Amino acid sequence: MKNPVEILLVEDSPGDIALTEEALKESGLQNTLTIVTDGEQAIEYLSKRGKYKDAGSPDLILLDLNMPKKSGHEVLEVIKDNPKLEEIPVVVLTVSEAEEDIARALGLKMNYYLNKPVNVQKLAPILTTIIELWN
Repeated sequence: MKNPVEILLVEDSPGDIALTEEALKESGLQNTLTIVTDGEQAIEYLSKRGKYKDAGSPDLILLDLNMPKKSGHEVLEVIKDNPKLEEIPVVVLTVSEAEEDIARALGLKMNYYLNKPVNVQKLAPILTTIIELWN
């Protein structure tokens, strides 16, 4: 990965968006964060369609599973079925601890499954470690 790291956050919760932004800021890592708030927007962004036709390519995708329009699992299917996208590391950040969600995400070859911590102090070092693994 290059520096700054281009991160795509696919998240519909304003609170979780703010938490992730703050954690990335606190991590001190240079990054550019793009946020989309549902699965359809994520697919359009990654496919460079519509208003995202000039979008860049992310170095890392932080993906929530439970979203409107298209689920995180559906987005992950699109990513892993596309040769241009399949090499992008995908970290599933979700509140779901359901075994079926974890198993399905593993089957779709996500790179890391992380239950959302409740505060910035817990999330920042985790994001730092994840980004450094792929940097």
